[in-house]
Amino acid sequence: MTVGTNSSPGAVKAPGTAPSLPAVPPQGAGRAGAAAAAEPCDLAESGAIGIDPDDLPDGLVVADHTGRVICFNSAAARITALAPGEALGLRIERALPLEDLDGRRWWALTDPYGGLATRRGQPERNLLLPGGREVLVSARYVRTHPTGPLRRLVVTLRGTEARRRTERSHAELIATVAHELRSPLTSVKGFTATLLAKWERFTDDQKRLMLETVDADANRVTRLIAELLDISRIDSGRLEVRRQPVDIATAVGRHVQALTANGQSPDRFLVRVSCSLPALWADPDKIDQILGNLLENAVRHGEGTVTIEVSPTSLATASGKTEKGTAVTVTDEGPGIPEESMGRVFTRFWRGSKRGGTGLGLYIVKGIVEAHGGTITVGRGPGGGAEFRFILPVGAPAYLTQ
Repeated sequence: MTVGTNSSPGAVKAPGTAPSLPAVPPQGAGRAGAAAAAEPCDLAESGAIGIDPDDLPDGLVVADHTGRVICFNSAAARITALAPGEALGLRIERALPLEDLDGRRWWALTDPYGGLATRRGQPERNLLLPGGREVLVSARYVRTHPTGPLRRLVVTLRGTEARRRTERSHAELIATVAHELRSPLTSVKGFTATLLAKWERFTDDQKRLMLETVDADANRVTRLIAELLDISRIDSGRLEVRRQPVDIATAVGRHVQALTANGQSPDRFLVRVSCSLPALWADPDKIDQILGNLLENAVRHGEGTVTIEVSPTSLATASGKTEKGTAVTVTDEGPGIPEESMGRVFTRFWRGSKRGGTGLGLYIVKGIVEAHGGTITVGRGPGGGAEFRFILPVGAPAYLTQ
């Protein structure tokens, strides 16, 4: 393990060696004196800009030039399970008895007070608190001048839960993509290899069937790649919305017609469109993506009649104003979504009780709706089935509203 920033191997002491912290102050200037000299997190720098360290989301621990703790905010107390009153005045190595993942004492390795004077801090890394609790730690060395003695040691602490969740989410995404790609690519590879090796042995109808299968599987791969690109743009806030006039009633009718052409009974769909819809400006491709996903889910996972209702409504903006909007509600008559699962419907990989699909569609739908400035909700319809309702602001250009 390489320890230190801009440090040479000679700056790292052997495990078990006590760090070269400053000598203990004279009698009367110990823990009680340090605690009395500084209220919890009462730092001149923070007070000058009106920031209370207890308001910081991360743990903050500050030690003075003697190596004693002069600030221990509430987030640090929560992470370490040590009360600020107990930490103030303690030596930094006692208040934070950190170890690396190999069990070595971190302060003995880094030696902030006695190491190289050119070091400016320690990058964030995983360390262990007593009991094996993992925490993310970084340190900043504040010096009187670039190579001068250490005036203040600033340490930040963060829990690892958020990073663990992100890592699990990435691992799940990779596993899902690998699983979803394996089946169509295996099919494409198998049929193309067979056709190349034995082309003369198949009839035209057999060749057509295999090529149609290859084409369908290639479309499946293309669709998955498009979903991954959408997720990347949503997560990074780079999802672009190209607004133009959209006839949402016509878009709904087009999707219903496509489903009936693929074998669904026309009697299964009931479309209700208000005659007083406001002009809607939105991204037509992304509106098609929303409608296609919601209707496909209703057909695949629901039962009975699928009702699509389009009506005018109002929507509260972030500034507190109310503007015109268009609401689209898709309802089926199936078993619906359990109450305990409704909070997870728009998360990644949620598939409900039935398998199939990547579980990414509704997550993307929510991202697209929110990119338009709208909202989407899920509930239970009048017939007991699932009811999805999204509202889009009119989004008209300024020159049309002035």
